[in-house]
Amino acid sequence: MKNLGRVLTAMVTPFKEDMEVDYDQACYLADLLTEKGSDGVVVAGTTGESPTLSKEEKLNLFRKVKERIGNKASVVAGTGSYNTKESIELSRKAAEVGVDAVMLVVPYYNKPSQEGMFQHFKAVASKIDKPVILYNVPSRTGSNLLPETVARLAEIENIIGIKEASGNLEQIVMIRRLTDPEFLIYSGDDALTLPILSAGGNGVISVASHLSGEELQLMVKYFMEGAPEKARMINEKLFPLYKTLFITSNPVPVKTALNILGIRVGGFRLPLVEASEEERAEIIKTLKNMELSIN
Repeated sequence: MKNLGRVLTAMVTPFKEDMEVDYDQACYLADLLTEKGSDGVVVAGTTGESPTLSKEEKLNLFRKVKERIGNKASVVAGTGSYNTKESIELSRKAAEVGVDAVMLVVPYYNKPSQEGMFQHFKAVASKIDKPVILYNVPSRTGSNLLPETVARLAEIENIIGIKEASGNLEQIVMIRRLTDPEFLIYSGDDALTLPILSAGGNGVISVASHLSGEELQLMVKYFMEGAPEKARMINEKLFPLYKTLFITSNPVPVKTALNILGIRVGGFRLPLVEASEEERAEIIKTLKNMELSIN
């Protein structure tokens, strides 16, 4: 099984002033993140504003980011959607450009049954020879991928893990109980990473790692090496950052924070809009209080 790493960053997509994708800046950011604690990046996920990216833009991002960071870190391509045929097509093309794995979100809006979700993921996984990470985020998709369905999917050879953002620790414990120990469980919620590790998780696909990758990497390391108190102290330190990064729709706070710190990632494609004055003030306050800088 390919080792994708313990701390992956769900990377934002930089835009130019005309709102075209800034591929050079995306490559720079991916490089910076891997130097600052990330074992890999997830490209064109929700944090990357995937709903507003075209298929061609996504493929260009996958290709250019992978070319930039090479084998020093993993590149996971966000290729899932509510359309199985289109998910297969994008996943196959992502595999062709050399990504290390794909991430498939639970189909949103059309709200399939558990059997429908199983058949969807099975169909995509069967058409590629790359590792697949499932992504369960009911607050965005409107559907919850249940542990029993995850267990069925985990029996498919190249479905290697799940990004779990249900916020339900009981559900995560059940996934751990029902799957092989090698099946990876990534926290999809920064604030719950430490509890998920204690429930048998393996790491995090993080938003906060844009700003605190090295500390998150150390937190996971401490926990895995039997120093939970040290891990807890880091988690408590980072908690205000976790909360601030979700005071409004992701990725608005994290892109705002990056721009404030001098990492140019641009604005937002509609329907997302800039942070309000109050939200921006809160983001600045948190950055100052935590003395954060990634330069």
